[in-house]
Amino acid sequence: MIRRRVLAAMTLVAALLLAGCTSSDSLAQQYRDGSEKGYISGDFQIVEIPDADRGEPVVFEGVTETGETVSSDDYRGGVLVVNFWYAACGPCIVEAPLLEEVWQEYQEQGVAFLGVNTYDQPATALSFARDNNVTYPSVIDVNDGRVKLAFAQVTPIQATPTTLVIDQEGRVAARIIGQLASASILSTLVADTLAEDSS
Repeated sequence: MIRRRVLAAMTLVAALLLAGCTSSDSLAQQYRDGSEKGYISGDFQIVEIPDADRGEPVVFEGVTETGETVSSDDYRGGVLVVNFWYAACGPCIVEAPLLEEVWQEYQEQGVAFLGVNTYDQPATALSFARDNNVTYPSVIDVNDGRVKLAFAQVTPIQATPTTLVIDQEGRVAARIIGQLASASILSTLVADTLAEDSS
């Protein structure tokens, strides 16, 4: 009986860890509450959105961990990668070097990267960036959630991490739900979106 309970508990914890992170609930609470409080699925998904189905550009404004104000206007005309994360999120830590790798690969081609930290204050975000060698900025969105809400109006963002590729018109071109499995996946999505400008 005890053995069965231990096995059931381990299975639940493993399933929840695979599912990703949420900022304010215990693992058990995440499981009970479902998608309204975090994830209900740990499935890694890539969704590419055809040009005709992309809808309206995302309009946002926020303040980075260094106090700089950024907005959607700053990125219009170029490809932007937006990653939703926070410091205690295990999958966010794992994927950080992959995001940085793609950022380094494409920044000379005018591709921008912007993190959206949904839980931490600036000092924690800066510490994470130092510890994980992340060199692109992040908006601190914990206080009002305005940036996440702006994106959520055009695309589902119920999982952390979620990574979006934004086209030159400011529309969501691709969505990666869950932990990025490899740098090459994101690199391909960025390259495809960059190529649209010349097609």
